Amino acid sequence: MTHADALSPEALAALRRRYGLERERRVRPDGVRQYLAADAGFGYYADDPCAAADTTGREPLRDTVDVAVVGGGFGGILAGARLRQRGVARIRVVEKGGDFGGTWYWNRYPGVHCDVESHVYLPMLDETGYVPEWKYAPGEEIRRHAVRIAEMSGLREDALFSTSVTSLSWDEATEEWIVATDRGDEFRAAYVITATGTMSELKLPGIPGIEDFEGHTFHTSRWDYAYTGGGPDGGLTGLAGKRVGVVGTGATGVQVVPLLAEDAGHLHVFQRTPSSVDVRANRRTDAAHVGAGRHGWARERRDNFLRIVSGESVETDLVADGWTASAVLLEKLLPGFRRPGGREGFEAAYEMADAVKMEEIRARVDSIVTDPDTAEKLKPWYRYACKRPTFSDAYLQAFNRDNVTLVDTADTHGIERMTRRGVVVGGTEYALDCLIFATGFSVGVSGVHSGRLPVYGRDGVRLQHAWRQRGPRTLHGFTGHGFPNLIHLGGVQGASSVNFTHVLDEQAEHAAALVAAAEAGGAVVEPSPEAEDAWLAVLAADGPDHEWFHAECTPGYYNAEGRGRPNGPIAYPHGAVAFHELLRRWREESVGEVLRPRRSPRR
Repeated sequence: MTHADALSPEALAALRRRYGLERERRVRPDGVRQYLAADAGFGYYADDPCAAADTTGREPLRDTVDVAVVGGGFGGILAGARLRQRGVARIRVVEKGGDFGGTWYWNRYPGVHCDVESHVYLPMLDETGYVPEWKYAPGEEIRRHAVRIAEMSGLREDALFSTSVTSLSWDEATEEWIVATDRGDEFRAAYVITATGTMSELKLPGIPGIEDFEGHTFHTSRWDYAYTGGGPDGGLTGLAGKRVGVVGTGATGVQVVPLLAEDAGHLHVFQRTPSSVDVRANRRTDAAHVGAGRHGWARERRDNFLRIVSGESVETDLVADGWTASAVLLEKLLPGFRRPGGREGFEAAYEMADAVKMEEIRARVDSIVTDPDTAEKLKPWYRYACKRPTFSDAYLQAFNRDNVTLVDTADTHGIERMTRRGVVVGGTEYALDCLIFATGFSVGVSGVHSGRLPVYGRDGVRLQHAWRQRGPRTLHGFTGHGFPNLIHLGGVQGASSVNFTHVLDEQAEHAAALVAAAEAGGAVVEPSPEAEDAWLAVLAADGPDHEWFHAECTPGYYNAEGRGRPNGPIAYPHGAVAFHELLRRWREESVGEVLRPRRSPRR
């Protein structure tokens, strides 16, 4: 940013006031309770439209495996692949979807693409020899790659699909986990790796009267192509002449709206908070462009990307996209971006850079959207990293079509109610034939961390009860005292990044190394309480004060709908690059600290 780009003190003060007013328009007293889970009376929203017709024709299992992996998305697949590379023979992946893929199994809506460059997002490109076809891969290409890794690693034969784990119980006598499922299985595993993801449970807006609407509804993660026709590339001929509404204007809405606009008779986009929408510039790529003929090309590229978005210096930006260009705003709280002058100096420097970027985003809206009133409603009035940034070369353009209407719901805090015929906003009823929920997933309600999957450790202590009383207690986010041979993948007390598959692969490597070390030493993996205390002290001592940022953000899943972030240390504060290096050193020097001799022989 040059001096000419800087805003005056008066302009910054006015911007702060505008941000505060726009935030207050959207804060709701019910916070995260404004959403409904897809269970109980709404369970049909979560049904699997892609599963094989017969998912009940197998007998319950009562056998024993080396490792049970809970979750068949990229986390579970990578854990299985890295375990296989370590020589582990009996690996069973349990997945509630009908096949491998996780998010990319469920999300098959029109226009679905990854918003991180495919050559760094897709893992194990070096090992599989695959080169993505697009800079930003469509969902089906990503799903096929997930299946490719799983099948190359021999994970399909023992996998259980259309199956959910209902409990994990530690048997101290045999030093094994008992894994129970909703299909009547009760098998045993020496180790359990949980890879249930942070956003796997779809959510619905808690709109009064939602059950009264007589039109058609579905969630974008369960797209109903039988109703819309077409496929992920569009051609939604079933919507011809129909009045269609879409709720949600985050990353999913930004991708799906342009294709809905092409085929719907009329499209109403119900928006509470607009996304920041920057240039995407997707294009086909070839092997020469990304240097795919060179050994280790993919690892080099993804390491380069991670270093940039983690605040590290590099000689060349190999990816050169919106993420790397805006790295200073995205990883705003990392020590690598600290400026002289302490917190006050950092906040001032960050605020200026952020203001310039957001003015650029808002100017882009004006340059594309022809109707001034619509353009004003599409402008994001918050700091860049308050919500996940989006990128599109078609979303804003869709609002120039005669058959697209933007309905702003900020003043009513969302849709007021639903009727038999449609939805009501500001006292106006919008008649619809179909309403599509692009409302995403609940954060932190899946798997072992939420309590939906009960985990009983030594002496029958339930993990969720222990954590509720004392907060999460782990070593590096992976293992905990009282829960032997249980290894977590995810974001709790570890490190994250915009390229989460890279983080998952590093975590999978660590999990496989823990299992290999235990097997080599005839041991059980379990940290001491002192090791947990030491790790919590690292997180608490080094963590910067983030609350100033999140408290000023517009409501969203980043700040629990305006309620701030959870109490207690939840992440390693120095970024993913430093965290991965810490794990590598620990494996080389200290892994023996979490191993204790096994009392029972392995079966």
